[in-house]
Amino acid sequence: MKQTIRDIDWQGKRALVRVDFNVPLDDQQQITDDTRITAAVPTIQYLLDHGASVVLMSHLGRPKNKVVDKLRLDPVARRLGEVLGREVRKVNEITDAEAEQAAQSLQPGQVLLLENTRFDAREEANDDTMAQELAKLGDVYVNDAFGAAHRAHASTEGVARHLPAVSGFLMEKELEYIGGAVENPQRPFVAILGGAKIKDKIPVIENLLPKVDKLIIGGGMAYTFYKAQGYEIGQSLLDEASLDFCKRVLGDAQGKLELPVDCVVAKEFSNDAERKTVKISEIPADYQGLDIGPETVARFSQIIQSAKTVVWNGPMGVFEMPNFATGTRAIAEALARATEAGATTIIGGGDSVAAVEQMGLADRMAHISTGGGASLELLEGKELPGVAALNDK
Repeated sequence: MKQTIRDIDWQGKRALVRVDFNVPLDDQQQITDDTRITAAVPTIQYLLDHGASVVLMSHLGRPKNKVVDKLRLDPVARRLGEVLGREVRKVNEITDAEAEQAAQSLQPGQVLLLENTRFDAREEANDDTMAQELAKLGDVYVNDAFGAAHRAHASTEGVARHLPAVSGFLMEKELEYIGGAVENPQRPFVAILGGAKIKDKIPVIENLLPKVDKLIIGGGMAYTFYKAQGYEIGQSLLDEASLDFCKRVLGDAQGKLELPVDCVVAKEFSNDAERKTVKISEIPADYQGLDIGPETVARFSQIIQSAKTVVWNGPMGVFEMPNFATGTRAIAEALARATEAGATTIIGGGDSVAAVEQMGLADRMAHISTGGGASLELLEGKELPGVAALNDK
């Protein structure tokens, strides 16, 4: 267990907080989705309520180690100020004299936001001089940026070597849900993996297969498993390099692996393409699989309904096209019903989160992860550098 902000007496202290404000911006530099900002508010509010001043740091986008004006954090400061109902001062530097002076002049209850940490080439190199300069800006380091916790950068890992380091509420919740599901799940424990490429999920499959009661595979990944069994998959996605891996998993699965039994196929990769539902053994050579079929939906939904813990990472089909979103929607609805029946349901980042949000089902899940890459690495059983660096209880 890692120490959290509850383990510190904050009165009169400066909290140096790494948040994940990597929000989407439109062409006018307006924030189009402030979920990551609102997700950090409970931690910031707790610190302010307990007598601290707060220095915030985050990256935004991929500026490639140089200043990019459209990736400055000014819109974030404005939006955060609105959400908190207080002024959020922003400086255009990260660690220079201006930033240091601004941090040192903070009074309890005041908030300062530093400039985009990735404007400094030393950030991604996890340079210790930058870590030391950041450490001068606070008394205690708080990591609440789960979405960046799998990166060993100066602001996520390096600085924790120079200050007492604890987790914020968002980080604590992510570790509790995802870490808890993998290490100590209530059973039956079901993992659902979808998306396009198997190679991205090989470590996850290897880590989860011995631990789960059922491993459901859908999406583009499923077709490489069919190919490994000798089926015709037509023009469907094939990850040829992973065929041997699929054969091995099929041999080792001991009845745990669940693959689709039917799928929706189309003549081309288009929402308006001619489509039909076929058994897995009947995919025509000139068609490609783009969604799971109704028999599969019924089978997968039944497994989800009996589960006590479900982790989902990756859609069941090309959900961005309405005609091929049926399978993904049905699985999301099955998860929502399972949640209502008392199951712990965890949506692990990336496209699955986008899908449940788009379908208006996000608030019916037990936990929506804020970090795609970080949640995948936790599912792989890895320790995240940004978490390893925090103080143990």
